[in-house]
Amino acid sequence: MRTGLEALVGDEARRVRGRAVGLLAHPASVTSELWHAREVLAGAGASVRALFGPEHGVGGEAQDMEGVADGGGPLRTYSLYGSEYASLSPQPAWLDGLDAMVIDLQDVGSRYYTFVWTALLMARACAARGIEVLVCDRPNPLGGAVIEGAPQRPELRSFVGLEACPVRHGLTLGEVLSWRAGVESLTNVTVIPMEGWTREMRWEDTGLPWVLPSPNMPTPDTATVYPGGCLLEGTNLSEGRGTTRPFEVFGAPWVDAAALASALESEGGGGMRARAMSFRPMFQKHAGVTCEGVQVHVTDARAFAPYRAYLAALRACRRFEGFRWRTERYEFVDDVPAVDLLTGDGAVREGLDAGATVDELLAIGSERMGAWREGERGRWLYPGRDGR
Repeated sequence: MRTGLEALVGDEARRVRGRAVGLLAHPASVTSELWHAREVLAGAGASVRALFGPEHGVGGEAQDMEGVADGGGPLRTYSLYGSEYASLSPQPAWLDGLDAMVIDLQDVGSRYYTFVWTALLMARACAARGIEVLVCDRPNPLGGAVIEGAPQRPELRSFVGLEACPVRHGLTLGEVLSWRAGVESLTNVTVIPMEGWTREMRWEDTGLPWVLPSPNMPTPDTATVYPGGCLLEGTNLSEGRGTTRPFEVFGAPWVDAAALASALESEGGGGMRARAMSFRPMFQKHAGVTCEGVQVHVTDARAFAPYRAYLAALRACRRFEGFRWRTERYEFVDDVPAVDLLTGDGAVREGLDAGATVDELLAIGSERMGAWREGERGRWLYPGRDGR
């Protein structure tokens, strides 16, 4: 298969040849031979005048929710993630002198992963300046055949869900931008599609090398659990940051590991095993403290439903003395519990507090999910197994 970047610098090179371009990219913006977008765009005749980095930075070294400063050096380098919400969009002067903006970001198929929203904010800013946006599409590592977790309530849109869509949305970054371009009349947006990708393909089916798109997304296995694992950010559980298996490993000093593993296996659905364990995160929550918890081992990725599994984990952890919901500022919001932003509905938190079953929790927002499914195929740029 061929990514949008490879198509852009190949058959579509006329779109950038001789033009002054900006590049919104990160470490995973590479060809199948691991050449970075900046290098291959120059090789295709583009003049790269400015680099823009999403959360974690162009180099991908910053941790989550850590503000990134603008860079120095001969090439203008700008951060699109600072300490305030306004920092998420480029300042108008940063776009001066650009003929086009190339966006090449590897996404992981979850509403909370902020790169798609950075791309959308960039597209909006470029539209206001009449600058063409070329979106180099890449695979959704989870495939595009399954969705989970209802679209959020309108009042709970945030940088972990700028527009309403399912938690595991089943779209590529290009499909998200194409969908929003249609809704918002962003006529400056052109998606450079992949070749050879279909909706049933998971990352392991693509043959592409995996490059960390962010510090705590080390492997495709991480992406597999992330639509559920990120819910842990709304709690005082360590989500395994500061270990080698973030989001697969989680827990806290006050967790009963055996009870958590048992509950997760009985209520979390198929395609996984939960192994009781202890671990010591090296930074962030419970840094340097031995925690009890589990590691989620995915045994069948196509049967595994991460959103369900981690709702089951939250349901089990809610019973432990010491558990609490995160109330500190989260992704620029300080007046809404973080877990409400993540699930998209405060009723999920309230249901967990009241002891609701996993099936009852999954039913919350079913009308929003139904409405999304009605228009689902209209957002697709790539076919499913049935060719449609």
